[in-house]
Amino acid sequence: MNVVLGFGLFIVGAIVGFFAKQMLSSSAQETQKLAAKASQSKAELAQYKIDVAEHLENSAKLLEQMNSTCQTAMTQMAQSTQLLQQATPENIESMPFFSKETQEQLAQTVNLRHNKTLRKNDETVSEPPLDYSGAPSGLFDDKKHSVTNTTTNS
Repeated sequence: MNVVLGFGLFIVGAIVGFFAKQMLSSSAQETQKLAAKASQSKAELAQYKIDVAEHLENSAKLLEQMNSTCQTAMTQMAQSTQLLQQATPENIESMPFFSKETQEQLAQTVNLRHNKTLRKNDETVSEPPLDYSGAPSGLFDDKKHSVTNTTTNS
């Protein structure tokens, strides 16, 4: 009877061990899956931090450029304001309307336009153009005309 009882306990222990191993191995697989997800999340977080850092760096460069452009515009506005404040009625006449470069371009354009052949003096033409009919047709006279395209019912 001791042998049968020992053999029975052995079988019961094997069955309990088998199910315990299954339970532990499934939790180990879940642990591995969770660990893989955690490492993937860490990698994504690291990439996100890099992307955010690059974005902030680019934004800082753009803001620096905007600041530089604004400073240049402010300087130009201050210079223009000073020029306008210095303008008196005497020296307004001597101030050019266009900048020096624009005046040079306008001068070149005027020279190109006026270098073309000069027009002949307009002669007074007493003859009508060739497409003008000399004999009036009477179409636009205020005379009443008889209707010629009436239909008759026969």
